[in-house]
Amino acid sequence: MSNSSEALFNFCLRLGDSNLILGHRLSEWCGHAPILEEDMALMNVALDLLGQTRVLLTYAGEVEGKGRDEDKLAYHRDTFDFKNVQLVEQPNGDFAETLARQCFFDNYHYLLLEKLSVSSDQTLRDHANKALKEVRYHCQHSGEWIVRLGDGTEESHRRMQDAINETWCFTGELFTDTAEDRELAEAGVVALPSSLKDGWNKQLSAILSEATLERPEDVPVPAMGKAGAHSEHLGYLLAEMQFLQRSYPDATW
Repeated sequence: MSNSSEALFNFCLRLGDSNLILGHRLSEWCGHAPILEEDMALMNVALDLLGQTRVLLTYAGEVEGKGRDEDKLAYHRDTFDFKNVQLVEQPNGDFAETLARQCFFDNYHYLLLEKLSVSSDQTLRDHANKALKEVRYHCQHSGEWIVRLGDGTEESHRRMQDAINETWCFTGELFTDTAEDRELAEAGVVALPSSLKDGWNKQLSAILSEATLERPEDVPVPAMGKAGAHSEHLGYLLAEMQFLQRSYPDATW
């Protein structure tokens, strides 16, 4: 691959992998959510993310040109080959921790898709314009729950604040620029992640203010997950997610 093709390939992996891993995390709530309606809502968000993953990994395979389709990329890569941000691989924890992780990613995801909707790359542009409708709901869903729990009972407020505090340290990677990001930004394909931070801060500040929650201090972090460096949690997740394909390669129904 040329340098520009490799940069595009890795960008598609970063976003596709983040969607895939977060969707898998949400699927772990199936049958365990606090109420039946929320069980269905979380599964719908997970399915949206999975659908978006398919588009991105399929395109990544086409850009790579080595014959790997969405399934090969999802099920036949090792931990260090995944490019998702570390935020999405963190365990669900309690309901508040899941919502904090979701709200942070949703608002970043929406701003990223807004920029991609005017990308010079038609495939990414078409994907973004379709996905924006889904992610707009994701933002509304997670944001309303943050407010509901933050401005609820004394216990729900405490647990929501604890979740915000524990998860915030993973948000810095969302806005860390890589050399490939800068190359793609110069070509008008993507926006620099750092350019999304002000909008994200504004959205999160409004949500936290309404929820009567305090905003933690920012923690600068390198692009760990984007570079293939992950927490121990991703390995366990992939062992479960990839079990069937690893045990029975190329199995079909």
